[in-house]
Amino acid sequence: MTELYPSPSPTPSVPSPSAGLAGLSRRSTLLAGGGSALLLGLGLTGCRSAVSESASAPRETGAAPKRGGVLDLAVNADFTPGLLFAQSGQSLQQRLIYNTLTRYDDSLTPEPELATSWTYAKDRRSITLKLRDDVTFHDGRPFTADDVIFAVKNLQNPVRAAQLRSTAAAVNGFEKRGDHELVLKLAHPVNNLFDLFEFMIITDEKTVEDAVTGKKLIGTGPFRLKKWSPGSGLSLTRNDTYWLPDRPYLDGVELRVIPQADALISSLRSGQSQLSFGVPGKSLGVVRSDPKLKITNYDTGAGAIYLGVNTTIAPLDDRVVRQALARAIDRDRLLAQTLGGYGLASAAPWPKSSPAFSEAHRTHYTHDPGKARELLRSAGHSKLELPLLHIALPGETAVAESIQYDLKQIGVHVTLEPTDGATAQKKLISQEMPALWTMGHGFAQVQPSTLAVSAYPFNEAKNTSKYRSAAYTKVVQEAWTRTGASAAEANALHEGISLILLDEAFIIDLVVRGQVQVSSDRLHGVALNKFSYLNLDHAYLV
Repeated sequence: MTELYPSPSPTPSVPSPSAGLAGLSRRSTLLAGGGSALLLGLGLTGCRSAVSESASAPRETGAAPKRGGVLDLAVNADFTPGLLFAQSGQSLQQRLIYNTLTRYDDSLTPEPELATSWTYAKDRRSITLKLRDDVTFHDGRPFTADDVIFAVKNLQNPVRAAQLRSTAAAVNGFEKRGDHELVLKLAHPVNNLFDLFEFMIITDEKTVEDAVTGKKLIGTGPFRLKKWSPGSGLSLTRNDTYWLPDRPYLDGVELRVIPQADALISSLRSGQSQLSFGVPGKSLGVVRSDPKLKITNYDTGAGAIYLGVNTTIAPLDDRVVRQALARAIDRDRLLAQTLGGYGLASAAPWPKSSPAFSEAHRTHYTHDPGKARELLRSAGHSKLELPLLHIALPGETAVAESIQYDLKQIGVHVTLEPTDGATAQKKLISQEMPALWTMGHGFAQVQPSTLAVSAYPFNEAKNTSKYRSAAYTKVVQEAWTRTGASAAEANALHEGISLILLDEAFIIDLVVRGQVQVSSDRLHGVALNKFSYLNLDHAYLV
């Protein structure tokens, strides 16, 4: 099978102000009158679908994209260098400093980035990549096939804690054909290779150890690292030798850490910050009333909120007890009160954009405290006391308190354990979680098999819950390595994964969180990839 894509035009067309983003395929304008506006679809080629709402009709300036200005991006958590090669709670900077080989459009069709074309072998045991020959790193060194080889080997290194390590490990050979053509040889076919290509940042081999300590971040992306101030944020400046001609428009980006929700919202409303993805859902009503701010909701979501269960701790080793917890949570209330209605209440991990999504799976566990108490009694319990770890941020704390309230109604009393994000992520990776924890997970927005071979909570070989099942391993491995499956066969495999997740309830999904972007009406051209890497190639301020 051959998949060929032409190289991007050497002189990309300039997006019109009305489009707001290069590659815009269709746009619907939404007028948000009060809180009950109808959200209409917006398709974005090469990034995630979004719908936009604002307190007034969007202003069209009539001006062409403008060069200059520094974007202030308010984030609620700092960059964690040690998790540079893993998806963490703060991954926005990845695509600002680095590039990836490809990027998905809304239908999970890969499009070129540093790879311009690709050809699969008939047996799907190798893929030939042709690479751009006009790219340099921030230090002036040319990008070559050696950098792709290093990127793959880097993710194969367990020290990097990369969620897609298993897919990188399927690459067991390399054949260079000059500096800009490379054959990747596979130990076995995998159906999520392009998930890896969108996830895997291309970094500089010589400075990689400096990168994971935050000293040097050298990539090929549109911005260079100027300074990292731990606890305060990242300062980036324009890469004047970026391979995309006349891009980026912005002179720089400041990622400023503002952990308090009120202070973050104040920064947006005052105009000090022009962009944030960190506004808690219950605070979006304040934002919606401001005519100078726009809300954009990406339909692939920002991952899912879940309740994790350590299956090695009694009585959570009993799936009946876990199923009782799953029925105790009022997902609709959690979505409405804690997330401001932005998201999808769901017992399954999949967003609606996923080929694995099913309405039956979404509603498999509904709020039924009576049934939950009955299940607990059938397992020999009327009262339990358990710890619940959560990240110590306002939004995450509100989620934990909502779970705490619901579980109390069925006789399960939990003690909250607020934890900083970096420590929580390390506990997740090292399988050191307490009896219960609540966090967010990604990887359900790409190929369904990626969730079960890559995401720490779900990994069939080694997950945070310490759940093991031969049946789970079998269906996951089959879904992952089956590359020529018909739609019916693929759906059956996805169904198999979903049913085990729901029945075993070692991860209890609650809500597919809305990926909500709040931005100034002066800002245009913002995009995200499937892993929430921020793309500002075409962004500009007016």
